[in-house]
Amino acid sequence: MTQSKKIAILGASGYTGAELVRLISSHPFMDIVALGAERKAGMEMSEVFPHLRHLNLPKLIKTEEINFNNIDLCFCALPHVTSQNIISKLPNNLKIIDLSADFRLRDTSEYLKWYDCEHQAPNLQLEAIYGLTEFYRDSIKSARLVAGTGCNAAAGQYALRPIIKENLISLEDIIIDLKTGVSGAGRTLKEGLLHSELSEGSHPYAIGGTHRHLAEFDQEFSKLAGKSVKIQFTPTLLPVNRGIIANVYVKGDPKLIYDEFEKIYSKEYFIKLLPFGETPSTRHIRGSNFCHIGVTGDRISGRTMIIVALDNLTKGSSGQALQNANLMLGLPEEMGLEMAPLFP
Repeated sequence: MTQSKKIAILGASGYTGAELVRLISSHPFMDIVALGAERKAGMEMSEVFPHLRHLNLPKLIKTEEINFNNIDLCFCALPHVTSQNIISKLPNNLKIIDLSADFRLRDTSEYLKWYDCEHQAPNLQLEAIYGLTEFYRDSIKSARLVAGTGCNAAAGQYALRPIIKENLISLEDIIIDLKTGVSGAGRTLKEGLLHSELSEGSHPYAIGGTHRHLAEFDQEFSKLAGKSVKIQFTPTLLPVNRGIIANVYVKGDPKLIYDEFEKIYSKEYFIKLLPFGETPSTRHIRGSNFCHIGVTGDRISGRTMIIVALDNLTKGSSGQALQNANLMLGLPEEMGLEMAPLFP
């Protein structure tokens, strides 16, 4: 009989923190014993998130009030910069999954470039394992610190990693046109995310190569190719709560690309390759840890369109984190994540 693992969640009052609680609440071998939140410390989780009222959860407390001695794994769903400062003070033997951007980039000079601040825990940065589960599974199993990917970065990598590695596409002409739900911007009050400002329209943002997830694309794709790879990436904000759909345009043979995906993803539980020519939708993955991938040819010979749909809060963040936690704790990777998508 597997002994239940004791779990702490820091940043539990944010969207990814609440999603972690939702997922872990049905996990048969994980118990949430501590919930950290600075501004909402002292409140019940049901006051912050009434949809979790049915759960028997500990009260929200400040990080310094948590006793980490008996905790098996800690999820950190905190803002970048805050996360590295807190993690650097946690016990050295504690298993940690960070959902912020603080440990995703191996080169701390790149972190300075993209996040405009010096990294405060470079030694921990060297220790961190990048958390794209399907491609770093073996390293994650033995890791102490795992850095969850950006949600947009995860979607783009599922479309491109296998075919960059096998040299099936031109590396000079890769375009990701990605649409994302509002929850990806977090729970902080922002004027541009007010209902009256956002609804009944959509708009691109962080255009012209300024989006921070480009740093992850540059790092991961260049590592795979053995040379510098720079893609064109334009995100668009949609007036929906959750979900990402990425339209990825490449120069390459659609049949060869599809065959490679079939070879790589046929053994992956959470990655579903659709029949050739069928396109995925965010409505078919909502609230789940599944990622749907579609491949189709273009009217221009030699061009292929790859479409990826995933839930930014689940497969793009908290679900991915739980998938990694299962590996780190020696549990079945799918445990607690097998729920079907919500429809309609």
